[in-house]
Amino acid sequence: MPLVSQNPATGRLIKRHREHTAKESASALAAVHSGFLGWRELSLPDRARHLTALAATLRAQKESLAQLITTEMGKTLVMSRLEIEKCAACCDFYAKHAARFLKPRRPLGAPKNAKVFYEPSGVILAVMPWNYPFWQLFRAAAPTLMAGNTLLLKHASNVSGCALAIERLFTDARLPAGLLRTLLVSPKALPPLIADSRVRGVTLTGSTAAGRRVAALAGAALKPCVLELGGSDPYVVLADADLDHAAEICAQARLVNGGQSCIGAKRFIVVESVLAAFTEKFLARLKTRRVGDPTLPEFHLGPLARADLRDELHAQVQKSLKKGAKLLLGGTLPKGRGFYYPVTALANVRPGMPAHDEELFGPVASIIAAKDEADALRIANDTTFGLGAAVFTRDRKHGAAIARERLDAGMVFVNDFVRSDLSLPFGGVKESGYGRELGEVGIHAFVNIKTVWMK
Repeated sequence: MPLVSQNPATGRLIKRHREHTAKESASALAAVHSGFLGWRELSLPDRARHLTALAATLRAQKESLAQLITTEMGKTLVMSRLEIEKCAACCDFYAKHAARFLKPRRPLGAPKNAKVFYEPSGVILAVMPWNYPFWQLFRAAAPTLMAGNTLLLKHASNVSGCALAIERLFTDARLPAGLLRTLLVSPKALPPLIADSRVRGVTLTGSTAAGRRVAALAGAALKPCVLELGGSDPYVVLADADLDHAAEICAQARLVNGGQSCIGAKRFIVVESVLAAFTEKFLARLKTRRVGDPTLPEFHLGPLARADLRDELHAQVQKSLKKGAKLLLGGTLPKGRGFYYPVTALANVRPGMPAHDEELFGPVASIIAAKDEADALRIANDTTFGLGAAVFTRDRKHGAAIARERLDAGMVFVNDFVRSDLSLPFGGVKESGYGRELGEVGIHAFVNIKTVWMK
C-alpha cells in the first residue's frame, strides 16, 4: 500500500511512496546488522570523527532539509532550521562526550579488581513520529551510534520524504555503510522486526497507544525499550507569580511547533486570586501569534500536520464546549486550503472534558481554575500523563521544593518552559512512557553494562 505525503499548507499531494516489501525489509535489517559488526570495532575517536562529519553535513544542507520539513510537516521555516541545527549540535555533543560517558569505571565500594564496561548491543529499531521528523530521530541516533550500535528507522508515513533524506545524509557524510537504513512500512511490519534476534532494542516516540503496542511486542521478545509518549503538561501559576512573565512563557510553551509537541504546555492551572489577571495577559499574548503560510516569516504558526489531526483536535474542542467550557479565543475551522487551526483558548475547563482529560495536540490552551496552591498541585497531578510540568512563583526556593517533591513528572521547570537539553535526561513517567534520552543516561540506554571481575 502507498504511504502518502501531503503538503499541510495546501492539502496537495507531494508523493505516494511505495511501501517496502518484506524482502526489502529483511535486506535492510541484514545491512544494518552487517554494518554493526564493523562499526562496533571502530575506536571512539573514529566514531566521533564520523559523527562530526554528519553534523557538518546537516549544517551544509540545512536550508534544503528545512524546506523539506516545512513542506511535508507544516512547521514554520524558522522552526525547521532550528530543528536541523539542534540535530547537528546533538551529533557534536556525543562526539565530544561519549568517551567520558562510556569510560570503564569502578563503582564506589566495588572490589579493586572489578570494573564496569559499556559494550554496544547491536541493531536498534527506531519508531519515530512526524512532529519533529529529524530531531526525534537524531536525539536517539547520535548516542546510539556513538555507543557502537546501528539503526533501523521506521518513520511516520506522512514524513517519508524526511525519512529517506535522513538515510541519504549518512551517504552524503561518507559514513560507513550500514549505519542506518530507512524502512517505508506500515505498523504491521513491526512485529517480525522486533522479534528478530538481530534487533536488540526499540526506541519509540509517539502516542501512548503506540507505546503500549510496541512495549508488548518488545516485552514478548525480551528487548529493552525507551518510550517517549504523550503528555498533558500542567503549567501551575501561583498567587505570587510574575504574571507578565508567566503569561509570555505560557503562550510560547503552548504554541511551540504549532502546539504539536509532547512537552508543549497543555493545561494552565491558575489559583483563583490571580485567574482573571493572568487570563487577560495570557489572551493578549495569544492574540499576537499569527497563523499562516509557514514559509513566510511574518507567521508564527503553520498548519497542523494532517487533516485527520485537525478534525480530531476540533472535535475535542467542540466536545469540551458542549460540556460547559467557555470559548475565549479561536475555535472556528477556517475556510480555504490547508489544515490550519486558529490559536484557541478555553476557560471553565473541568474534569470530564477532553480539554481537561486528554492531550490536545495543537494550538489550544486549557485554562483551569484552582482554589489555592494545594488544589492547583492536585489538579496538575490528576492526569494519566507525566512528561513535563512547570510552576510559576516569585519564591524560587519554594518553586524548587515544588518541582522536586510535589509535581509528578519526568521534568519540572520553575518560571520557564519545559524543553530538552542535550546534557540532561529527557523522558516521563506514568503513561508518558519510561526510559530516558539525552545526557549520559541516553547513551547507556542500549548498551550491555558489563561487570568484569578479575581475580
